[in-house]
Amino acid sequence: MTSQLEHAYDVCRGVTRSAAKNFFYAFLVLPKHKRDALCAVYAFMRYSDDICDLPGLTLEQRKEKLAAWLDALHRVLGGEATDDPVLMAVADAQKNFSIRPELFDQLVYGTAMDLPAGGGGAIVYRTFDELQKYCYYVASVVGLVAIRVFGYRDPRAEPLAEQCGIAFQLTNILRDVKEDAGMGRIYLPEEDLARFGRSPADLDPARLSNGFDVGPLRPVLQLLADRARSFYAAANDLMPLIDEDSRAALWTLVEIYRRLLEKIARRGYDVFSQRVGLTVAEKLGVLSRGFLLRLTP
Repeated sequence: MTSQLEHAYDVCRGVTRSAAKNFFYAFLVLPKHKRDALCAVYAFMRYSDDICDLPGLTLEQRKEKLAAWLDALHRVLGGEATDDPVLMAVADAQKNFSIRPELFDQLVYGTAMDLPAGGGGAIVYRTFDELQKYCYYVASVVGLVAIRVFGYRDPRAEPLAEQCGIAFQLTNILRDVKEDAGMGRIYLPEEDLARFGRSPADLDPARLSNGFDVGPLRPVLQLLADRARSFYAAANDLMPLIDEDSRAALWTLVEIYRRLLEKIARRGYDVFSQRVGLTVAEKLGVLSRGFLLRLTP
């Protein structure tokens, strides 16, 4: 590996280490070449997300920047030289692991779904089917990329990876209800809210203070958690379908997210008084078991 390419991967590792609070622990259990590839993919996703959240830009300017970022990737994947470390590393990972280029298009498309349409206003999903489509682009596609790096031969791994991605994303949605509402993004489906006599207005950021009563929203949050649990079941079937040297990483990732989901449940789905997450000690405990799994024949 050239020094320039190694530097590019080093930049991506740094981005992942500082921003991927859950994924990075799972990546540590992988062989270095696989870990580097996923760090490159994560850094590409992180930059795409950051474009959507750039302050001081109009909606059109953000869309233009996203389009320019994706176009730059297309050119690099096509063989054009680049000095951008993230694009350089992503292109190398794409070639090494035969990642389908259209998956990167879908990742950026998913990122753009967090931009308000038309004149702006809150993003609201009417049905769980609509939300699941969003989860596919922002998380299932990540799963499809990840299993290319993990390695698999059986095509049954693909729909299972998609389901795991949805499980992770639903867990993130539960954890981040308050923060997302503050950015005008309501991911709790309108039909689910209505089923329990609630509406998107109940998630008005002005109401989500520390004294907010989670009680009226608890059934909606519990329903989403139950759906996440059903998608996590796919991990058990996916595990034996990926290469042996990657199974510990998948186990670590699933275990961290499952524990996060159950921690939210134990708090009575109160994700409003403080952000719920695993402690570093809890994550290290999972990581140590992941290393043992990798070492166990």
